[in-house]
Amino acid sequence: MDPVAGARVIPLHGADRNGQSPTGPRGPRPVPPPPSQGEPPLSVAPEPEPTEWEGRLGGLLDFVRRRMAGDYHVDEFGFDADLTDNVLMPPLKPLYEKWFRVETIGVHNIPAEGGALLVANHSGTLPLDATMTAFAVHSEHPARRHLRMLGADLVFKTPVLGALARKSGQTLACNPDAERLLRSGELVGVWPEGFKGIGKPFKDRYKLQRFGRGGFVSAALNTGVPIIPVSIVGAEEIYPMIGDVKALARLFGFPYFPVTPTFPLLGPLGAIPLPSKWYIEFGEPIHTDGFGDHAADDPMLVFNLTDQVRETIQQTLYRLLTQRRNVFLG
Repeated sequence: MDPVAGARVIPLHGADRNGQSPTGPRGPRPVPPPPSQGEPPLSVAPEPEPTEWEGRLGGLLDFVRRRMAGDYHVDEFGFDADLTDNVLMPPLKPLYEKWFRVETIGVHNIPAEGGALLVANHSGTLPLDATMTAFAVHSEHPARRHLRMLGADLVFKTPVLGALARKSGQTLACNPDAERLLRSGELVGVWPEGFKGIGKPFKDRYKLQRFGRGGFVSAALNTGVPIIPVSIVGAEEIYPMIGDVKALARLFGFPYFPVTPTFPLLGPLGAIPLPSKWYIEFGEPIHTDGFGDHAADDPMLVFNLTDQVRETIQQTLYRLLTQRRNVFLG
């Protein structure tokens, strides 16, 4: 018998490293196809976008870093834009969007650059209407401009509140400060009714009070900036003022001491505003740059422009009220 005939033949090709054939009891093993010529390499999956909370945390850390490094600017009036944008504005967002559900009309009437004077009606017992208007200008306008509001002496004499007001861009309601801001190209907001408007009884809601002596018109005429009438519906109902305890007002040095359906009956809970539906309409600009250099010295012109602004706001309020079906649903 030929010894070669009974010998096991080991193939030279096709065996694996253990000498086993690529075929087995389960059939041939699949062989991966060779890469085709010119085939692009596999792309790396992009990193996932950061979540909203991650973005907020990152922004907060950047803010802290800038504060520690002193990398921020405070202007001559004490306005700190970095602090306002990152600390003071964000807590107002749920109040603006969820609680009052503010709708704005005519934001395009606010100039993208340069000075302008925004004149609004005042109401609500506490000045939340001014705060919501400033937030609306910053969040709704494409240029995200800041509204530099003019406030009463009481605001800046109040501990903590006065410092925060300065930091957020507010300044004393006087013509020199207003004109300096307007000449530097800022948006300035004024509520000419003052405490007479914000502290009026609920039965007089949406009836404009006297607009003072027209000081805001003189500031606009001296600087040649447009006046933008602003009409706010919804603020009258957040704290319906049904009484005024004058003795307590004198005791604490307040212009009034309000009594509402929830305050002081419910104590601190009475400070929670009612969730009325708000509308803020920015009217067409009233231009003041065509009256000459000494127009502010003409008392009749100042009176007529003051009356025009007041009447524009009053008629807009009436129109918005006729379109509103429900105080809380809009």
